Amino acid sequence: MGKKRKVILPPDLPSEVADDDIEVSDEDLEFIGQNREYAGFLTNLDTKSIDRHVKRVAGHEDDDLEALYEQRKRKASLLKRNDDDDKLQVDPVDALPVKTLDGKLEYRTADRTKSEAITNEKDSTEENEKDTSVVKLTKKEKRLKVKKSRKEAKKEAKVEEKGNVGVEKLHTEVLAKVEEDLSAEELFRKKKIKLAEIGLQLLENPEENIKSLKELLKNCDDGNQNIVKLGLMSLLAVFKDIIPGYRIRLPTEKEMEMTVSKAVLKQRFYESTLLNSYKAYLAKLIAMEKQPSLRQVAVRCLASLLDAVPHFNYRENILVSVIKNLSSPDDTIRKLCCNATKSIFLNEGKHGGEATFEAVRLIASQVKIHECQLHPDSIEVLLSLTFDEDIGKSDTQEEAVKIKKKGKWKTQDGSNKVQGSEKKKTRQELLAKTREEVTADFKAVSFAPDSKERKRMQSETLSAVFEIYFRILKHSTDSHASRSKTDAASFSHGSSSLPLLAPCLKGLGKFSHLIDLDFMGDLMRCLKQLAGYSDHGTIQNPLSVSERLQCCIVTFRVMRNNLEALNVDLQDFFVQLYNLLLEYRPDRDQGEVLAEALKIMLWEGKQHDMQRAAAFIKRLATFSLSYGSAEAMAALVTLKHLLQKNSKCRNLLENDAGGGSLSGLVSKYQSDAKDPNLSGALASVLWELSLLTKHHNSSISSMATSIMSMGNVNPAQSQVFLSTASPLQAFRDSSVLCELSKPTSKSAISRQKRRELQKEYFLMDPEEMQKNGNLVDEDEVRRKLEDRFAVHKVITENERLRKELNHTLSSISLYEEYNRQKKQKRKGIPKSVLKH
Repeated sequence: MGKKRKVILPPDLPSEVADDDIEVSDEDLEFIGQNREYAGFLTNLDTKSIDRHVKRVAGHEDDDLEALYEQRKRKASLLKRNDDDDKLQVDPVDALPVKTLDGKLEYRTADRTKSEAITNEKDSTEENEKDTSVVKLTKKEKRLKVKKSRKEAKKEAKVEEKGNVGVEKLHTEVLAKVEEDLSAEELFRKKKIKLAEIGLQLLENPEENIKSLKELLKNCDDGNQNIVKLGLMSLLAVFKDIIPGYRIRLPTEKEMEMTVSKAVLKQRFYESTLLNSYKAYLAKLIAMEKQPSLRQVAVRCLASLLDAVPHFNYRENILVSVIKNLSSPDDTIRKLCCNATKSIFLNEGKHGGEATFEAVRLIASQVKIHECQLHPDSIEVLLSLTFDEDIGKSDTQEEAVKIKKKGKWKTQDGSNKVQGSEKKKTRQELLAKTREEVTADFKAVSFAPDSKERKRMQSETLSAVFEIYFRILKHSTDSHASRSKTDAASFSHGSSSLPLLAPCLKGLGKFSHLIDLDFMGDLMRCLKQLAGYSDHGTIQNPLSVSERLQCCIVTFRVMRNNLEALNVDLQDFFVQLYNLLLEYRPDRDQGEVLAEALKIMLWEGKQHDMQRAAAFIKRLATFSLSYGSAEAMAALVTLKHLLQKNSKCRNLLENDAGGGSLSGLVSKYQSDAKDPNLSGALASVLWELSLLTKHHNSSISSMATSIMSMGNVNPAQSQVFLSTASPLQAFRDSSVLCELSKPTSKSAISRQKRRELQKEYFLMDPEEMQKNGNLVDEDEVRRKLEDRFAVHKVITENERLRKELNHTLSSISLYEEYNRQKKQKRKGIPKSVLKH
């Protein structure tokens, strides 16, 4: 192999100088003129070959140079488009490519900034050369110019650095935000996993991992509220599972000084840690209850703890918070607290009745503090209470029976009638003492509640409940007495200022059999005043119709339960019911309360006075025509029951104008009378039943028909069985039927109507209409219309004549009555007076 030939690259071309800028001195011209033989080679140089080698275009003809330069320009433009902004690719003609291992050709590249700097330097040197060509600069001027150029270059470099720093800052800020979001999500996920792991460890083995409760409590102080909520709920689940079924009593100082076994020390440590952690947890819940964002979670946890572990320590703190939120404006919180309180009342086996008494006492204090201005739900929870039937009975009779069996009747001094020997006496004392110790120990270890203790707790709870109810009644009567004189008209639609009266009346009706007889007189007086009756007659009442009906219901229940001990006239309450039937409005008042009042006062009561029964029968028949199907059915059931119990009132079913053979003390029916005994209903007729037989509701029409058929039954010959369905049951059944008979939606009604219209009406051609019109006999139509209008004219004339006849008859009867009274007056006056 021969040696490789060394490639000698051509030298760099000097910078081009214009012909005008070349200066040739006289000395040079003189030297060339003297030495012409030395400069002769310049004339023999081959300039074309030199240009080819220098410009790297060897091997090309002169004609192809222009085409080659054009190709170079096209390739350069394409390379500029495809290259990056920061890179500049050299033309393949100017630099040889490098072949990689993959077989690809890569060309030499250079930074754009460097190339720009080089071009700028060239431009500056050209400018300097131009300047120097025009005017020659001194050394000082050159130095100053160089310094200025350097300063300008430094300034440009600083500006570029500042721009790069700003861009870098933006990038770093965006990256930091993204990293924060990703780190927050990752941290939240890690904390959730950690909470779950700790909770599972505590549930699996609480004795060994009891210290983990402190770590769970630390998570409740986290800055993220979601973590705080998860921590609270995790602690709730753990405490509900690991809390024991007894109250923990921490050891005293003396007990701590005693030497005990390792098992006892371990148990003490477990109980103390559990109790301290539970106390800290409750403190956090009560503190977070004041924060709006965490209030629902905190109240949910407190209510759940009260429902699950009402026997455990710090129950009083939970009860205070839950009872306080019974009147919360938030529906969710109020519902949670009401459900927790009801569970306390219904499950007294968990706490022995102590929590029930504490809750009722706290409700009583709330009613007193807020002056009866609470939400009705705070009093309605008391309806969930249950009491023993023998709670009001004393134990004196039972003790007397026990003493009688033992033969030890004792005097007031406590000395026995039968004296024994001293030995026998001491022996009996020892037996009694040992018996008491045994019973005490048995009570300590027994899970069954003591009957005496239970009775005592129920008595205290019942007294607290009636304290609440009587306080509400007193506040209602005071406000009723003050407002009925001033602005009763503004309260005609209900007692918005007495929100607790309705649940109070319900509670009195439920626990009326447990009320002490000493309070009956005051209770009846308050109820009569609230119902709207006074000694001077009825007064304008700010209470709603439903609340006044509830007062009447409570009164009758109290009377029924204490019938032997009370002797109260209930005529005033019948008067109230008789007037309230006219004030009732279905869209404003509660129909179920009205049906209950009809059931208790008329349907369940004993046989009424004939005048009063007839008045209620007439009023109920009028009432049935005015209101809905449910109310009408309840009224008709009561009406039928009254007719069955009072057979003489069936004369109202007769068609005579005077009401049959009975007229009573009042000869004419007065529909506007306030007292049912003075209405004269026996002189009326139940003409409303004939209209009710055509009622759109088939059940009401059938009931009205059955009532009208009772007039044909002889009460002396056949017995009419009393109806079993009460007005309240009839009202509920009719309400359900009315709801079921309602259409599902308006769209279904519209579609159904549209279909019916399409069936009834159809389009006809004009020719067919003319043909059908020709078939009608106009003379026959005219004759029928004349007959119809003639009959109508006769009917209207008969009605006019009947009115004139009635008017004439009434005038004659009034004139005869006047003459009769005038004759009676003359008979009573002495003759001496008549002569004068």
